[in-house]
Amino acid sequence: MNDTTSHAALPFALARNAFGRLELVRADGAHFNEVVPVRAFPIQAPDEGIALVCPDGREAAWIERLDALPPAQRQLVEEALAVREFMPRIRKIARVTSYATPSTWHVLTDRGAAAFVLRGEEDIRRIGPQMLLISDSHGIQFLVPDMLALDRASLKILDRFL
Repeated sequence: MNDTTSHAALPFALARNAFGRLELVRADGAHFNEVVPVRAFPIQAPDEGIALVCPDGREAAWIERLDALPPAQRQLVEEALAVREFMPRIRKIARVTSYATPSTWHVLTDRGAAAFVLRGEEDIRRIGPQMLLISDSHGIQFLVPDMLALDRASLKILDRFL
């Protein structure tokens, strides 16, 4: 392992190997190659409950809270999560091809402009009072963190599907 960062309070050390993959060494000496962080609650509590999972699906370590990690290890976990997770946040709904489904939605996200096909109204799910998760026909999920923060035109379009 190189670039090892450890913290006395942690039951493990986490580092990138020569291939850029995460390696984990637990306090008991167990060594795990190519661990991947997986959020237990990616929408409602993204910084709580993160498992470090082996390629075979076994959990090698558990992170109760991301902010409890030392900065260097937290950065490693956040970078790995960013690569693994792709969930654009919708900032504006520019237009839809039809108010009947399936329809193509043209949106502006935090990652730029995008177009996707909404198969049916059931692909728009409420996660909280104002939070929505929209799945496209390819399984990509788009997040609307606060639908009341959308502009008036976007809300008008969205209201037709809710």
